[in-house]
Amino acid sequence: MKYSSQMVAKPYFIFALILLAGEILFGLTMSIQYIYGDFLFPAIPFNALRMVHVNLLIVLLLFGFMGSTYYLIPEEAERELWSPLLAKITFWVFVVAGVLTILGYLLVPYAELTKITMNDLWPTMGREFLEQPTITKIGIVIVVLSYLLNVTMTVIKGRKTTISIILLTGLFGLAFFFLFAFYFSDNMIMDKFFWWFVVHLWVEATWELILGALLAFVLIKLTGVDREHIDKWLYLIIAMTLIAGLAGTGHHFFYMGAPGYWLWIGSIASAAEPIPFFLMILFAYSMIKNRRIQDDNKIALTWAKGTAVVGFLGAGVWGFMHTLAPVDYYTHGTQLTAAHGHLSFFGAYVMIVFTMISYAMPILRGRPHGNCEKAQKVELVSFWLMVIGMIGLTVALTVAGVMQIEMQRIPDSAHAMAFMDVQSKMTAVYIVRSLFGLMTFTGLLVYFYSFFVKEDKVAA
Repeated sequence: MKYSSQMVAKPYFIFALILLAGEILFGLTMSIQYIYGDFLFPAIPFNALRMVHVNLLIVLLLFGFMGSTYYLIPEEAERELWSPLLAKITFWVFVVAGVLTILGYLLVPYAELTKITMNDLWPTMGREFLEQPTITKIGIVIVVLSYLLNVTMTVIKGRKTTISIILLTGLFGLAFFFLFAFYFSDNMIMDKFFWWFVVHLWVEATWELILGALLAFVLIKLTGVDREHIDKWLYLIIAMTLIAGLAGTGHHFFYMGAPGYWLWIGSIASAAEPIPFFLMILFAYSMIKNRRIQDDNKIALTWAKGTAVVGFLGAGVWGFMHTLAPVDYYTHGTQLTAAHGHLSFFGAYVMIVFTMISYAMPILRGRPHGNCEKAQKVELVSFWLMVIGMIGLTVALTVAGVMQIEMQRIPDSAHAMAFMDVQSKMTAVYIVRSLFGLMTFTGLLVYFYSFFVKEDKVAA
């Protein structure tokens, strides 16, 4: 560890992994409710489970990004973090706010929660992915602003690199577009229009800049490739991300009352959205092919390659599968959408957090050359359990989506089956989905176990 202030990243990484465990557990519980509708009802209804499942995903990624940034920026800037104390305070403020919000979802009916948090003074609640009480949203803004101040001051006072500038651009974009979460309109079309400014422009624009910067940092450290070579790839990836990602927002405006030209803009731009993810595959493998060093931390490199490949499959292939307007007409809101969401979030964002943790955590624990070979073998098992589990889960959801389309969307109204009748015919597929979800959770437990594996001592 080159700079002592990098140690503030450690609690962020640990808490991100704890949140991931909770997120998967709530997802597994939801998958059981798809099979047995009364499971844990009325103690934890499906809508509460879904809110917690989705919100935990968002928060764990933010913790992962913050920890990654606090580790990366001192090395890129070649100086200590501007204020390690502020980073520690920010951590605890975010933890307390997040935990209280999740408890509110689980212990208080949502309608009652809106009254307790005085949502009527500034209505922002009730929208998918943005269910957080207004007071929590304000807390998120305060946390993010303090985080941006800390990181920006460190960069200003130190060395500026392409990686740090792209990372900062992504972080400022993340902060700016979250402000649309405070926009409220009585007009549903306007509300949805600006709602996508948060949801899409986080996931398919600004977060991709963060992903590119983190992937580049790890590849530099593990391959020793010249920065000039890395920078050329980054510029290309980021240009394609912004061009395709910004215009690609239009594929969410299909069939919601927006002007018809979005059918063309959204479809054409969406066709280009897999390109930056495919470039990330070429980028990662090009760096590995041209590497100048052989780093002992092989598992971190495995996560980096996995991020590029699985991210392309989830965000690129499964995303493109149903974002053309004539196709989306039939697929929108089916389990095919869920299939894309699960694999893209895991491949692009959860796996880049794993990449950073697998690279940085051994160093933070006093192991500058990575974990021992035995621990890395255990972690490799966890890698494959999680990757196979998520791909299997995605395929199961894809099959379920196709069944929905065939029985419910394609037939005319006289022959289309009712929603619940279709769901009952997909029980076997949902069981398969749950089993693959259990495999993913097992993989995470194996990952936790790898932290405690030590090399066997050789007898003298």
